[in-house]
Order: sequence, then structure tokens, then C-alpha cells
Amino acid sequence: MTATTTPAAESEQLGAQPAPLSRKARFLRALVPAAASALSGVLLYVSFPPRTLWWLALPAFAVFARVLHGRGWKAGLGLGYLFGLGFLLPLLVWTGVEVGPGPWLALAAIEAMFVALVAAGIAAVSKLPGYPLWAAALWIAGEAARARVPFSGFPWGKIAFGQADGVFLPLAALGGTPVLGFAVVLCGFGLYEIVRQALDLRGTRVLRRGAAAAALLGVVVPVAGAFAARPLVSDDAEDGTATVAAVQGNVPQAGLEFNAQRRAVLDHHVRETQRLADRVKAGKTEQPDFVLWPENSSDIDPFTNPDARAAIERAAKAIDAPVSVGGVVESKDGKLYNEQILWDPQKGPTDTYDKRQIQPFGEYIPLRGIVGFFSSDVGMVRQDFSRGTKPGVFTMAGTKVGLATCYEAAFDWAVRDTVTHGAQLISVPSNNATFDRSEMTYQQLAMSRIRAVEHSRTVTVPVTSGVSAIIMPDGRVSQKTKWFTADSLVEEVPLRSSQTPATRLGTLPEGIIVLIAAGGLGWAVAGAVRDRRARQAR
Repeated sequence: MTATTTPAAESEQLGAQPAPLSRKARFLRALVPAAASALSGVLLYVSFPPRTLWWLALPAFAVFARVLHGRGWKAGLGLGYLFGLGFLLPLLVWTGVEVGPGPWLALAAIEAMFVALVAAGIAAVSKLPGYPLWAAALWIAGEAARARVPFSGFPWGKIAFGQADGVFLPLAALGGTPVLGFAVVLCGFGLYEIVRQALDLRGTRVLRRGAAAAALLGVVVPVAGAFAARPLVSDDAEDGTATVAAVQGNVPQAGLEFNAQRRAVLDHHVRETQRLADRVKAGKTEQPDFVLWPENSSDIDPFTNPDARAAIERAAKAIDAPVSVGGVVESKDGKLYNEQILWDPQKGPTDTYDKRQIQPFGEYIPLRGIVGFFSSDVGMVRQDFSRGTKPGVFTMAGTKVGLATCYEAAFDWAVRDTVTHGAQLISVPSNNATFDRSEMTYQQLAMSRIRAVEHSRTVTVPVTSGVSAIIMPDGRVSQKTKWFTADSLVEEVPLRSSQTPATRLGTLPEGIIVLIAAGGLGWAVAGAVRDRRARQAR
């Protein structure tokens, strides 16, 4: 019987190349990974507060791993940019609430470039053994860069800040936000590797034990590490307790125009403090040891304005406790500071803390001449704020209270050094009135929850218009206010002085992860150069 050969088989036997793909097929081949990359970025955004869907970060990174695996760095660059936009565009939409879409789109576009560069590196290491390890390290290296440049960095969107309700949270106490974020990304990429190894086994019937073990460890080690770190999280009152009050005076009007009503904002906080004093006298509320006001609660300089000074003194005497007041203060040499002022009911102002990490394009305008050419909104910031130079730790009724003003809560160093300078409790006075009812306030609240666990400290968040909160050292929110409602929170909270490994180690864990990333990338580049030379030699 004579065997017959099909034309297709003859072509294969003759070594002919397969027929070129049609234009439609090429378009679909490019569209699918691009869409998957952008949608996985959106999935990562959905894992962030105010939602409690922290676990969605894992499939988001698993899909992203599938998209990048085996691709060249150029493809990784483009796909990573789409992932970054899918994540950051919805995450940062609050930045355009009052000034329009321009700043929001520009910020997201710039920050997505960091994600694109990271993705290019991940694509380069995707063929290495232990792919999830190198990929997770590269992601954290990208976050480290974003937290430092440009204009002193913008850490918003760190993976750790989406994990306040997740099982990985105790890792914040072990190594801070870098270790917490590393564990999440490693687990996501590890999930992809497990699926890939399972599909390979199904197709080839050959188990690659080393690769399978590495994939499994990429999931097991982060989860096991999180459970092993749980003893580091404690609410024990090592130094006794203190009764703290956080005052939310509210603002007359949300948006940028609230600044035009500075005296009304001050009056609101004075009035709410006096209401609190009335409740204390009536026995309805416990007497606080000290009181915390938000950032910008007195935008009228009390050192130069007798009326503002008298109003604050009236409130402090009414509550009969030291008050931390958020003010805008001009120094004798004409410099402007975002300042916290410690106001004693008998002695008046006794100490100050000047905000060190000031917000670019909000509290100062970098490259003012260039930026002003493109936008007239720079005129809203008539005078740039100056930076403080010293950590803020107030002694309030015998308690060491560390201060990280609003934007500073996003920066690891700005919170940590309050604890290394003796803070037994952390306060994050903030002003979210310019962002209306956006997700910004919940994103920032989640940061404070991470900081509570990271340094094992009670964290108070007094905010002008909400949401104010008191957070226990285990990251649990014990009390919070509603949006745009005058209110005050009073609670007896634990004071602590021991330092977590994260506090003691500082930037060391991040540095080690960055070195791992550099090692993996160097290995991949060396391999690519070696392969290229071999091809040239042939």
C-alpha cells in the first residue's frame, strides 16, 4: 500500500516556513497581550482601598507575569506602560478633582514610565530559573526609584499600601513596605509559575522538579512568612496608656476655595474642641490627656495674628490639655512653613514641627517658569513652602507623639525617624478638603494602617473634613468619623516604645531587594550578550 503525502507535510519535510499570518491575525496577536496587560493593571487598582479586595493583587500580577514571560525587553516596555496606566490612571484620579484632568493625566503618564522600565527588566529575566524572585525584586526596585525621583519622589501606589486588610500585613513589621510589597508580588508571579509548570507537565508528562519546587516556594514562602511574622504585631501597652482626642472641625466648603475661608476653618476647630470640653464637663466623654488638630486647621498665622492666637488659646484652656495645631506660619526671614504647633493651655506655644516632605505642585512649584508656560494654575501657589529639617516629636502630657504631616505618611523615612527619635504614638495630621469625596482619603488612611503595624504604634489621623481615625498598633481602625462632619474621637490607646525589626533595619531590606534585582538583571543581560556572540560566531 502506497503512502500518500499531503502538500503541507511535503512543505514541512522540505523545511519550508509556515505561511505568514494575515494582517487580522497579527493585530489580534498584538491586541490580546496589550489588553491583558492594561486590564491586569485595572485589577491591581481594584485591590486598593476603599475596597477590601487585597487578594486581587495576586491574580493581577499572575496575569502580568503571563503577558511578559518570554518576551523581549522592548515588548516588555510597551506592555508595562499599559499595565502602569491601567493601574495608576484610576488610582490617581483624585489629583484632578479640583484642577482638571491635566495634572492627573500627566502624573499617571510619568509614573507609568517607571512601571514600563520595570516590566522591561522583568521580560529580560523571565527566562531565568526562579523567574518570580527576580521579577518581584525588580518591582520593588522600581518602587524604590519612584519614592525618590523626580522632585523627591511619589510613593503613592506602593503595593504595600493596598494590603492593610490582607494576610501579608504582619510582614510590614518585619521589613516595612518593601518586604510586604515584595511578598505580594512574589506570590502573584509564583502563582503564574505554578500554573505554567502544571501545563508543561500535562503536555510533556515530564516533571521538572527544580522548576516546580521554585514555583511552589514562590507562593508558600510569602504566606508562611506572613504567618510567622504575626507575633511581631502587638497591642500591648508597654508604656501604659494615654487618652487621645482627634478633632475634625470640618470646612465650610470643599475644594480649593476652602483656603479663602481660613478663619472659618479655624473657628470650626475651636468650636468642635469647645463642644468636646462641654461633653467632658458633663461626664459624657473622658478627659483627654492631649488633643490633636489636623493640618491647616489654622491657616491664619497665630504668631502674627492676635485674633487667631486668642481663639486657639480659648480652645486649649477650655479642654485643659495641650493641643497640636496645624498652622501656616511665616518665619522672620519671610519663609513659609506648614507647621504643627504644640499649644499648652497655660504656656501657649512651646514647640513646633515644620513639614519636611512638602508636596510638589501643591505646596511648592518645581521649575516654576517652565510649568507656568503650560499652565496658569501655578498661580494658585503664590509662595513656595520651605522644608523643615528636624523630625517632629512633641512631648504632650508626658507622651512622646511623633508627627508625619499628611503627604509624609507615604514616605518610609518620614514616619520611621519619629519612632527612632522616641515616639510612643504617631499622629498623621492631614487636610483632604481639596480632594472632596474622592478615594484619596481612604488610600491615605490605609497608609497609616500600614505604618501602625510597621512600627507597632497607635496612629491617629486627625483630618479637617474626614475621614479622621484612631488606629491600633495591629492596624485595626478602632474609631473613625464621617466625611464633612464636625466630630471628635476620644480613646484610651496603648503606648509603646519597643522597635520592630522594620524600624531597626530601616532601608536595609529595601537595599537587599534592590541588589537581588540588580543581580537578576545582570545575569539576564550577561546571558543575552553571550547568546548574541554565539550567534555571531556561527
